[in-house]
Amino acid sequence: MPVPFITVEGPIGVGKTSLSRIVAETFQLHLLKEIVDENPFLNKFYEDIDEWSFQTEMFFLCNRYKQLTDIKNHILSHEDAVVADYHIFKNLIFAKRTLKLTEFHKYEEIHRILTADMPRPNVVIYLHASVDTLMQRIAMRGREFEKMISREYMEQLVADYHIFIERFEKQHPDIPVLRFNGDEMDFVKNVADLQKILKTVEETLEKGSFES
Repeated sequence: MPVPFITVEGPIGVGKTSLSRIVAETFQLHLLKEIVDENPFLNKFYEDIDEWSFQTEMFFLCNRYKQLTDIKNHILSHEDAVVADYHIFKNLIFAKRTLKLTEFHKYEEIHRILTADMPRPNVVIYLHASVDTLMQRIAMRGREFEKMISREYMEQLVADYHIFIERFEKQHPDIPVLRFNGDEMDFVKNVADLQKILKTVEETLEKGSFES
């Protein structure tokens, strides 16, 4: 059976890192966290998206490529299961929204080349929530650069994620996508909600019908 590689995805503020950490601790998985705060272009990006989007997206892509290369070697050498708080497909979601068409075509080609032989998750946990909920959570955690995120930007991002996930499910019917609604569930404050999510993940892992 292929080694499980779980990814947790969803828009900004939905709780990806928190849930990934809990899943890793519960099922004793190797945790892979995306690099966000270290991106030197992020503050400038939210101040002027048109000017700084290409530099921002390329930084993320290169760092995620390096992380996935490391995780590929880790899986091959240790055969350890992994949970990541992102899927590299998110790069295309953000890039398509923020880059000019000519830049996006260049970026898309680079993305295709870099990710061609990268390990692909065989379970996706998709967290989603309303824009109101996401904006509240972003405000609560108080990251300086996130204070510049507009409601309009979040509305577009939420819509983009829904479209992308639906397309992903059609293109990869063999990969389980576990959906959880952040408006109806609060796995941080509500133990029952957390247990429901963990039970679903456990049942999916027990089926073991992964495709590598």
